Amino acid sequence: MQGSKLYVGNLGYSVTEEQLRELFSNYGEVREVRIILGKGFGFVELSSPSEAKKAKEALDGSEFEGRALKVDEARPPRSERGGGYRRY
Repeated sequence: MQGSKLYVGNLGYSVTEEQLRELFSNYGEVREVRIILGKGFGFVELSSPSEAKKAKEALDGSEFEGRALKVDEARPPRSERGGGYRRY
């Protein structure tokens, strides 16, 4: 893994940032947690790519609050990926 920020999908709408922080802290130092309200996903940033890789391997597909988590390396926002087109 290149980065230390993870996408966490298939979250129940009642899951809190504190619950995610606690879950991911088993795999390293959690720097930031952000849940996108009403969307069922969020982001967790750990202190190193190796910690993020360890968390991804352990938690992807695991059950949390009755749902199977989808954990993957977060992609940069579209504007940073160079997608779309430019107007001149």
